[in-house]
Formats: sequence, structure tokens, C-alpha cells
Amino acid sequence: MFDLHLSYTPLLLLLVLLIIASIKILREYERGVIFLLGRFWRVKGPGLVIVIPGIQQIVKVDLRVVTMDVPPQDVISRDNVSVEVNAIVFFRVVDPQKAIIQVENFFVATSQLAQTTLRAVLGKHELDEMLVERERLNLDVQQILDTQTDAWGIKVTNVEIKHIDLNETMVRAIARQAEAERERRAKVIHAEGEKQAAQTLLDAAQLLAREPSAMQLRYLQTLTQVAGDKSSTLVFPVPVDLVGNLLKSVGKETMAVKEPSPKDVG
Repeated sequence: MFDLHLSYTPLLLLLVLLIIASIKILREYERGVIFLLGRFWRVKGPGLVIVIPGIQQIVKVDLRVVTMDVPPQDVISRDNVSVEVNAIVFFRVVDPQKAIIQVENFFVATSQLAQTTLRAVLGKHELDEMLVERERLNLDVQQILDTQTDAWGIKVTNVEIKHIDLNETMVRAIARQAEAERERRAKVIHAEGEKQAAQTLLDAAQLLAREPSAMQLRYLQTLTQVAGDKSSTLVFPVPVDLVGNLLKSVGKETMAVKEPSPKDVG
């Protein structure tokens, strides 16, 4: 009886080891692609998964978003400027079956595709567009990558261009261009101010020309303002028109005083 129990002990140990080896625990963000005798069977997970050793094989796939750093790429813009660009690609697996069966290594394949797409898209634009319209370029690269990786069960959620590095010559040229642009704007603003001031003076001159009395009052106001400064002696010519108008006004008042009224004559 004792020998019989000893003979079954290795079998029991083997059975226990097989059971332990067949139990797989998949986390919430993991899925298991199961192959039965080399052929795809099904996708399981998360939780407890039973895999028969020797008959079934399991390949785990992580469904979390992957942050992939695209190495710096040498890009020649449409206006023949050489720049070095690097970016970040955010993607995740949405179909574990395709990600394992349709491509050998989806991470490497996505990385290589991101590099070539980044060079192709940026090469179609000029340097100014790369520097100013970065959001639109990010969207263009993301859409192209998402379309091409769809057959691999990959969803590219976002692409961000990190740096656009220029050589020292281009940096100095851009600095000179920016300085020239600022000077141009300053001159335009100054010229616009001069134009508005000239137009205002013209309107004022036309208004004063229509009203001679207003011109005289303006002249007298100017004399009053200048006379307040006692530090120097100033000599102002009196306009002939002003004197003539004053004399006419005085003459009219004198004639009005000397002319008798009809009552006095009666």
C-alpha cells in the first residue's frame, strides 16, 4: 500500500505543476492573445485565464497609452532650410489580435513609421509654417499615422512636435528678419500717426478759415499762453486782418454812438 502511494506521488506533483503553469492572471489593462496549436483561438482577459501548457500559448498585450519619443530627424523644408525635429507620439493598442498577428513588433513599426511620416509632412512646408503653425502640423502627422496604423490595431491619439532646432546661421538670419519687421511696424505706425495729425490740422485750418473770428480768438489765446512765461521777451507780429477787423468794429460802435435817434430829432 505504501509503495502504491509512492508511485502516484510523481504524477500528483506533475499534475499540480501543470495546473499552476496553466493559470494566468491578467491585469485590468492587459489582454491575452491565445493560440491553439499555433493557430489563433481567442483574446481573453482581464482576470483569471487557463492556458493548457504545450497545446496553447498566450501573448500578453498592454492596452495602456504608450508614450514614444521620436528621435531627432533631419528635415529639409520646402524653402530649402535644414532643420532638426523631434516629436512625441501617443498611441495605444485597440485590437490585440491585429497588433500581434499583423505586425512583428508594433512598437518598432510605429516608431519607424512616425519617423518617416514626420520627415515627409514637415518637408512639404516652409520654415515659417513649421515655427508658427505647429498645431496644424501635429494634427496632420497624427491623422496620417492613425490611418496607416489602423491595420495593426493601433490608435494614434496625439502627436506633439517638441523641438525644431536651427543652425547658428539661420538663428541669426531669423533674428535680423524679426528686427527688420519690428522696425517696419514702428515706421508704419509713426507714418500713420503723422497722417492722422496732418488730417486733423487740415480740418482745424479749414474750420478756422470759415470763421475769421475764431482765428482771432485762437491767436489771442496763443498770446495769452506765451505771455505767461516771463523768462524771456517775445515779439509777435499783429496780423493786418486782425487790426482791420478791430478798427472796423470800433468804427461801427462810434458811428452808432454819434448817430442821433429819431426821438432826439423830434
